[in-house]
Amino acid sequence: MVKRGRPPTKPPELKEGFYLELRTKGSASVVKIRRENMEEVKLAMEQYGKSKTVTYLGQVKAGKWVDGKNKGKKTAK
Repeated sequence: MVKRGRPPTKPPELKEGFYLELRTKGSASVVKIRRENMEEVKLAMEQYGKSKTVTYLGQVKAGKWVDGKNKGKKTAK
């Protein structure tokens, strides 16, 4: 299938929310997941923590990282 039309010129931004990074133990591949509030983040950390390496990346608000690993930086995928 061939993509048609003009390619996007604006880089995609992350939605507002709390982000976690999941890695399978011993692997280099990463999956980012988003949760709406901190309670959901804590539940996800417990759930995925048994089988994966979980890292809290921080909260995104208005296109910037509010806290966590990338505090103060702009978001970019």
